[in-house]
Amino acid sequence: MKSPAFSTGFSNATGLAEWFCRRAERGPGRPAVTYDGETWSYGDLQARAERLSVALQAGGVKPGDRVAFLGFNHPLILATLFAAARIGAIFIPLNFRLTRRELEFIINDAGIHTLIVDADHCATIDEARASLTCKRYLRPGAPRAGWESTESLMEDCSTVPPAVDVATDDVAAIMYTSGTTGQPKGAMLTHGNLWANNINWMLAVDYAANDTVLNCAPLFHVGGLCVTVLPTLLAGGHVVLQRSFVAEGFLRAIKRHRVSVAFAVPAMLLAVTQLSSFNQADLSSLRLIIAGGAPVPEPLLRLFNGRGIPMSQGFGMTESASAVTFLEAELAMSKLGSCGKATALSEIRLIDEKGAAIAAPNVKGEICMRGENVTPGYWNRPQATAEALDKEGWFRSGDIGYLDAEGYLYVCDRLKDMIISGGENIYPAEIENVLYAHPAVAEVAVVGAPDARWGERAVAFVALKPNTLLSLEEMQNFAADRLARYKLPRELRLVDALPRNSNGKVLKTELRQRCAAA
Repeated sequence: MKSPAFSTGFSNATGLAEWFCRRAERGPGRPAVTYDGETWSYGDLQARAERLSVALQAGGVKPGDRVAFLGFNHPLILATLFAAARIGAIFIPLNFRLTRRELEFIINDAGIHTLIVDADHCATIDEARASLTCKRYLRPGAPRAGWESTESLMEDCSTVPPAVDVATDDVAAIMYTSGTTGQPKGAMLTHGNLWANNINWMLAVDYAANDTVLNCAPLFHVGGLCVTVLPTLLAGGHVVLQRSFVAEGFLRAIKRHRVSVAFAVPAMLLAVTQLSSFNQADLSSLRLIIAGGAPVPEPLLRLFNGRGIPMSQGFGMTESASAVTFLEAELAMSKLGSCGKATALSEIRLIDEKGAAIAAPNVKGEICMRGENVTPGYWNRPQATAEALDKEGWFRSGDIGYLDAEGYLYVCDRLKDMIISGGENIYPAEIENVLYAHPAVAEVAVVGAPDARWGERAVAFVALKPNTLLSLEEMQNFAADRLARYKLPRELRLVDALPRNSNGKVLKTELRQRCAAA
């Protein structure tokens, strides 16, 4: 595709479309994204974003309208993101693992104007179309009944008008939370939120133009989009994007592309370590693995450190455009279990059950966050916004943690996941971290179950490694020297695999329902 001259002309350098355009102008021939054996240069990606923005605008998309993408990871998602930003529209990446009814809710809740869908998911949308409020449907590839072709529309583009100016606090994207309880909510992320997040990560990880970064996490999630992909593009680096996670493909990509930084959730990394080829895999190019989306089990951290591979982790959520704290790799073992200190443009504090700030070290409280990367609120949810954000801009995370004497954050658990047994507070993550060290345990999740005597008891759901056995007594004996007696699980349930949502997080609500139904 022949690229027209890049069209800038607006002043907000923190706007998504503007900063990427300026980066593309600095090195249009540099590799931006490699996917399925094909590499798009920065110039290619910018040209596609410009042409797609013209097609969107011609179809009636105006500033503030919502444009969504449903499909597996693909560079066209990034082109859509930047195209929407060029015309002042709001980008919404949709979770392709959701059911038709779940997608219907989000699409109509967001009031999506134009929906772009890959070939694998067109049938799902066709089934739901009568219930949707979308005004236009696009798909990559050849056009078909009810679907216009993105390629045809971009080829028809001859001139590209100047981009629309945007304000820092204009909404750039809406990322819907996983909705493990109740209906999902759309966290609004402004151009300023995403810019601040980029700066946070660039300062934390030292992303550079010579980095090659591997991402296989879904781009509908902040972990996939905001931890590695956008900061790397701002730095001028090279993103290796995989359609979805495949453990063998993860290792092959590191060797083939000489990947320097990789992002994955702990469940992905665990799957990689269980491959027979892991011990012999060439990982010499890696300078860092960033683990996110869930706490990293101590044995997994020790395993990668034992291979000489630094691993960093942080704490954050969709509402903070990813991390608000970060732990440098060199502190991974000396600050074992910590997720670090606040990132450069973020603040954290703890509050007690009455909302008062906690100043003393090693006192547990709810983690609150504030900063230029934190959402201004939820789409069309003023009550939920008011419940989460106070007048000073502090966002309540719903997570429990404590700060040590040096100010490093340790996350104990979700507030709703805490177990109260016999008047004692039990934090499942602490138990899980101990049980992960058992040689038979592949996966473990601990939840509370109703108990007539104690109020609640801890139940361990465990998926075993092949050809292993585990009994409740053996599990309790293994953990007895590291956990107080009241923290020991009183029930063991063996499962083939833990239920997880599309972001890799364990569905503890489902596990609690299993306990209640027993």
